[in-house]
Amino acid sequence: MSDDNTRPGDSGGTEDELVAQSEELQSRSAAAKLFDVRLVIGGLFVLYGVLVTLLGIFDNSAEIDKAQGVRINLWMGLAMLVLGGLFLLWRWWRPVEVPSAGQARSEEPDSEH
Repeated sequence: MSDDNTRPGDSGGTEDELVAQSEELQSRSAAAKLFDVRLVIGGLFVLYGVLVTLLGIFDNSAEIDKAQGVRINLWMGLAMLVLGGLFLLWRWWRPVEVPSAGQARSEEPDSEH
């Protein structure tokens, strides 16, 4: 007697393999969205940019004289804010695209060749 899920001549495991591949693809796409390096880099640059900008705003005259009259903390903090903002905008403009199950299978190299 044969199962209702299997056909004669079928290996019987193809549906299970497809389900496993689909679950693996979903977990990879969630991980890719969660650990997008642009978010980490942009967030850190913005955080440090805010701190360094605040230090630059409240620099005393001795620290400004040490940098030959340039408010280096202020300028570097603003540059870090801009760079971090660009990374975050880049992530917003070009979000991570999750490949469909068909695309993922077509991109995998054939093991028979």
